[in-house]
Amino acid sequence: MKTATPGSATWCATVSATPACTRRPALAWIVGLAVAPLLAGAQARAALPRIGILSFDGAPSSTNPGPADQGFALGLRELGYVEGQNIVVEQRYADGRPERLAELAAELVQLKVAVILAGGPAPREAARKATSTIPIVTISGTDPVKEGWARSLARPGGNVTGLTVSFDELNAKRLELLKQAFPGVVRVALLLDPVEIGDAKAFVQAMEASARPLGLQIQVLEVRGAGDVDAAFSLARQHRAQALYVVTTNTTVTHRARIAALATGDRLLSISSFPQMAQAGFLMTYGADIEDLARRAITLMDKILKGARPGDLPIEQPAKFQLIVNLKTAKALGITIPQSLLLRADEVIE
Repeated sequence: MKTATPGSATWCATVSATPACTRRPALAWIVGLAVAPLLAGAQARAALPRIGILSFDGAPSSTNPGPADQGFALGLRELGYVEGQNIVVEQRYADGRPERLAELAAELVQLKVAVILAGGPAPREAARKATSTIPIVTISGTDPVKEGWARSLARPGGNVTGLTVSFDELNAKRLELLKQAFPGVVRVALLLDPVEIGDAKAFVQAMEASARPLGLQIQVLEVRGAGDVDAAFSLARQHRAQALYVVTTNTTVTHRARIAALATGDRLLSISSFPQMAQAGFLMTYGADIEDLARRAITLMDKILKGARPGDLPIEQPAKFQLIVNLKTAKALGITIPQSLLLRADEVIE
């Protein structure tokens, strides 16, 4: 009598009359080998620190490179973080739709991210409303204490820290650049969203105080959404504005290409702060280097992942600034940019 050996046809026949018996053990073993690495990979990924990026803008592309996204990527590389190996990055973009931010912030909270990187005032506030425990590193604002998201710059308290993107002296500097480059300019239209600025009255007063010594007159144009843009330009025409100073907020950044085109069509010298505005067709921009701010935000994130409390990390201010000049817009306006300004520019768009 033959000895029944486990795994053999004879052994299988003695324990079951089911023909598939000879195949199931082998099949289960093969499937186990295939699934085990997947499960191990999923478990390893779940164990990695997970961070969230919340942005008002759209996802970066070839036409919209996204300096903040570039800065985040650079900061991660510099500190040795590699997506999927020692960190997981969850990116959420609102595509210029403020109503989406609350939902996207809630998604990041549900994913239990270790830190939320919030780019801009609206994402910052959406994240603050979504959680009071998950650390938030923001790149936004001018005066965190007045804006209500910090007790002080040195010790912000709570779960939010980060970097500001501007301060009052920068607004005055832009007016100076405009006047130095174009001495004949007198009437400047100031385009802003008063809801997003916070204390809009104080902001306008500060702008007027900076404009007076330069011989500039400020005309305020308020826009709270896309529907206000045409009316604002109509008012600028009535007051015979010569230049357009655009305060960067969600509204103006989202509609930057349209605002730039209208300004060029009305032969207005346009100036703002963020690089995206110059890339969209503004004549000049001067402001904080957003890529550098994003890179530094990753350093704050790294400290939090290593145990620091956000409320103990000082809020930082911009340290690097960029002057960008758009020669294509200058050509469309039929003007010549002074050589002195071009020599000072960090980037010239041709």
